[in-house]
Amino acid sequence: MLNPPRNLGVYIHLPWCIHKCPYCDFNSHEASLDKVQNLEENYINAILEEFSYYEKEIPHRHISSIFFGGGTPSLVSPKLIQKIIDRIQSCNQEHMPEITMEANPGTIDVNNFSDYKLAGVNRISLGVQSFNNNHLKKLERIHSSEEAIKAIEVVKRLFTNYNLDLMFALPGQSLENLEKELLQAIEFESNHLSFYHLTIEPQTTFYKNPPKLPSEDLAFEMYEMITSLLQSKKYIHYETSAFAKSNYKSLHNQNYWFFGDYLGLGAGAHSKITFDNETIIRTHNTKNPKNYVDSINKKIFFQNKESISQDNLPFEFMMNALRLNQGFEKALFTQRTGLEFSVIQDKIKLSVNKGLLIDDGNVISPTKKGALFLNDMLQIFI
Repeated sequence: MLNPPRNLGVYIHLPWCIHKCPYCDFNSHEASLDKVQNLEENYINAILEEFSYYEKEIPHRHISSIFFGGGTPSLVSPKLIQKIIDRIQSCNQEHMPEITMEANPGTIDVNNFSDYKLAGVNRISLGVQSFNNNHLKKLERIHSSEEAIKAIEVVKRLFTNYNLDLMFALPGQSLENLEKELLQAIEFESNHLSFYHLTIEPQTTFYKNPPKLPSEDLAFEMYEMITSLLQSKKYIHYETSAFAKSNYKSLHNQNYWFFGDYLGLGAGAHSKITFDNETIIRTHNTKNPKNYVDSINKKIFFQNKESISQDNLPFEFMMNALRLNQGFEKALFTQRTGLEFSVIQDKIKLSVNKGLLIDDGNVISPTKKGALFLNDMLQIFI
């Protein structure tokens, strides 16, 4: 039997950025600050209308996290960010949730960030990507290493909870380059670090004109160095790409990995909602921001809606839960899918025999090999 989780994450997509990076396959759209200011109010009003629709569909849920992603959310004015937070918080009767905003060093403004904090934002995720100016140039980032450092200093003064986003296996990057950047990141004493392996995705500029990347062997050595060095500095490697100090794991992202429910508001966003009638629904919004606003104004609240079939639930659950290095309790599988654990027992046993999973009787967790070959392991659960 399905047990709809009481907690609910809310993701808000703010789609504009000053420059679309060549590796980015997110739903982002280039726009000047003036253009954003002309478009933002209608777009935010559409988000509030969409939230009101879902609020009626899922009463009695506690919103445990809000995440402003993009694009570059910090291009949107603080007063409108506050408008969203105040509206969502109006239906919450409990403590303040984790409220994260993504930001880029190239667009940071000291006064604005003070206002974002006053609006209720209590966690910043700063897209540094690299401290090496040569690497930043190849990635077409609009900030320099010096601007990244200045931005971090601003964030440190204003927020106790913040994440630095960094990338590895960059064009021309060596182990020595990476070690220097790692040590520099550690110096800032961020309580959360995310390290993403640069991959070439379809529909990106890098896909059409691919740069020369480090070999797979070198990329693996880089990942090993990141993991080893950060763990030696008391960072907990709790998810494939995420490292956190004690008590600073991202609540919002953990909700995804534990196959929790969430609302996705805005252009291109998607939602996952569990209902008492034992169905799990996914909805997807249209990607174009103007079409999104037009659709909401016509009371069309999603482009696609589908229920996850029982046959697909094991794969969907494992695709998320196995990103967590500590794994998941067996009871969670039944709570989130409504299926008995016996449905996947044979596949778990096969994965254990292949050295990909550990079954301690209560918890299922990936081995080091399983974590490294996650996509291969997931094929077993299709």
